[in-house]
Formats: sequence, structure tokens, C-alpha cells
Amino acid sequence: MASFMDGNPALKSLSGDLKRRMDQSVADFQANLAATRTGRASVHMLDQVKVDYYGTLTPIHQLAQLSAPEPQLIVISPWDPTVLKEVEKAIQAADLSLNPLSDGKIIRVPVPPMTEERRREVCKHLHKVLEDHRTAVRNVRRDGNEALKKLTKDKKISEDEEKRALEEVQKMTDAEIRRMEELSQKKEAEVMQV
Repeated sequence: MASFMDGNPALKSLSGDLKRRMDQSVADFQANLAATRTGRASVHMLDQVKVDYYGTLTPIHQLAQLSAPEPQLIVISPWDPTVLKEVEKAIQAADLSLNPLSDGKIIRVPVPPMTEERRREVCKHLHKVLEDHRTAVRNVRRDGNEALKKLTKDKKISEDEEKRALEEVQKMTDAEIRRMEELSQKKEAEVMQV
């Protein structure tokens, strides 16, 4: 579908900016989903874990090779063996209910099966994360609507153009929120699957 805003020089950059910011919110939501724990081990469960590496908080995947050789196990092989203790501390501090075990060279992280209660907690957390990201998309919409009203006030676009652009911004918002809700439902089904 051709975009009315993209065809109008006064609105083109605004449209691109809104789309980019909404996509950013969806991408952040997807990253949160990937890090959400399901019944199986996944290296993405550790995506949000940051390790204190010589005074800099560094994502764990930049310090080590991560793999999930079995459905209930994550193996971490740090490139620098001196960072083993810091990686262990970071995983324990991340509040993921995981207990890393080190043998001096690699860290094994057994992923215990989730209880029914834990699955429900994870789903509750997913709902909260979804609502936060819905709000972020709505805030982008609000910024766009304010910019459109200012353009009309400054006589850069007509009231009819403003009306069409407002409708388009609303459609963009609805589409992004629907996309996040679908992703959330898939992830929830994955979490609840025993």
C-alpha cells in the first residue's frame, strides 16, 4: 500500500522517523522475548546478562562462546579464562533462577524444568513487557500527532492532509502493536508448553 505521508515532501521525513522509532520498539520487544525463559535451554536466555569485564559491563556473548548442547544445559566457554568468576557472578546476579557450575575452563549452566507456577510468573512478566512496549509505540504516535498539528498550525500542510496523515499514523501504530501481540502470544504458548 502506497503511503500518503511518503508521497508528501512535508511529511516524508516525519513518516520515516515514526516508522523507525516504532520498529525500534518492536525490535527491543523481540530481544526481550528471545531472552525470556521457556522450558528449553537457549543461549538467548543470557542475552540480558552483563559481566563486569575490567570495569566495563559487557554482554556475556562478547566474552565467551555460548552453546546449548542439550535441552536442559547451556555451556559457556570464555575466551579469557580469568573472567570465569565474573561470568558466574553475573549469571547469579541476573535473577534467572540459574546456578552456574565452573570446572576452571568452562561454565555449565543446568536449566531446570520450569514449574507451573514459574511458567505463570513468566507469562505475567511477558504481559508487563508487552504493555511497556505498547506504551512506547503509543508515545511515538503521540509525538507524530503533535508534529502533524504543528505542521498544520504553521500552514505547511492543509487540514485535510493532517487528517489523512493522522489516520495513517494510527494505522501504523495499530499494525506495530498487533505485531507485538502476535509475537507475545506465540512466546506465551511456548512458555506454557510442558
